[in-house]
Amino acid sequence: MINNSLLTHIQKYVPLNEEEQLLVASQFTQQMYKKKSFLLKEEQVCHALYFVDKGCLRNFFLTDKGVEHTTQFALENWWLTDFLAFEQEAPSNFFVQAVENSSVYSITKIKQDELLVKLPKLERYFRLILQRAYGAYQLRIKYLYSQSGEERYHHFNNLFPEFVQRVPQYMLASYLGFTPEFLSKIRAGKV
Repeated sequence: MINNSLLTHIQKYVPLNEEEQLLVASQFTQQMYKKKSFLLKEEQVCHALYFVDKGCLRNFFLTDKGVEHTTQFALENWWLTDFLAFEQEAPSNFFVQAVENSSVYSITKIKQDELLVKLPKLERYFRLILQRAYGAYQLRIKYLYSQSGEERYHHFNNLFPEFVQRVPQYMLASYLGFTPEFLSKIRAGKV
């Protein structure tokens, strides 16, 4: 029996026997990334899907004026990539960066496709993961349009207090759709 965070996570959704675990484990590569290093850069062809074993990643883009906009974070047991570019094996519109020193399991599109042919029940796992991620993304968009900046911060802080402790203030502000200065005012109770 293989014991790692990726297989443990998969088995919360889909049971795997020992042979299937070995097959899954053989298709992934474990990599270490130092804080601030890039797993993917804008315009680079996206070949990999990343599962966070330890650490934190973020997905962001830059405006024409060089302003960063964080679209997603991923802590332990979360998946991250530029999903559209990964699916199409196309140049990315985003950057994926390590927020902390991170241990990540990655799989290429080719290996994922081969794995899904050999082990079709993993289609269910990836479908459930993507449905949950997409649902969370829809709620995030709703909150961006329907809540004030202060409401978004408090809502996010209540749901994900670990992010607030682990993510730099400017990244959190970018994700929530306001400036670091505004976040400082919220935290100081001056809004």
